[in-house]
Amino acid sequence: MKSILFVCLGNICRSPLAHGIAQDYVDKNGLDIKIDSCGTGSWHVGETPCENSIKVGNLHGVDISKQRARQITQKDFEEFDVVIGLDDSNISNLLKLGCPQSKLKKLGFYGYENQDTPDPYFFDGFDGFEKVYEMIEVCTLNLLKS
Repeated sequence: MKSILFVCLGNICRSPLAHGIAQDYVDKNGLDIKIDSCGTGSWHVGETPCENSIKVGNLHGVDISKQRARQITQKDFEEFDVVIGLDDSNISNLLKLGCPQSKLKKLGFYGYENQDTPDPYFFDGFDGFEKVYEMIEVCTLNLLKS
């Protein structure tokens, strides 16, 4: 596995956190794995991750503030060895967009019994971001160690 792409809906909450956690692990362990993230939608292209995702990342020593949201492209399906959707809706959208099923996995497959990673953007308050961060961290580290 030489490249991993994390994908959620808008690329401002969940996938930037997975991207940041994975990049931090890769950097600290001297691994040669390309890490990136994007969204299936275009609403937030060019924006930084949402404030609470940046905050929860910082609380755990992971800086995602320099990331910018982007939308997935067909080239991504060729360029990345593994495409990780954060929930069933993302998986469905990725398949409709032409992602080869052989490259596609759900993040929850690597822990949390294949559960969806909930979108904290719609949660009321910060606690949801902390819970989602913990889930993303466990699954992302399990993915990288597998």
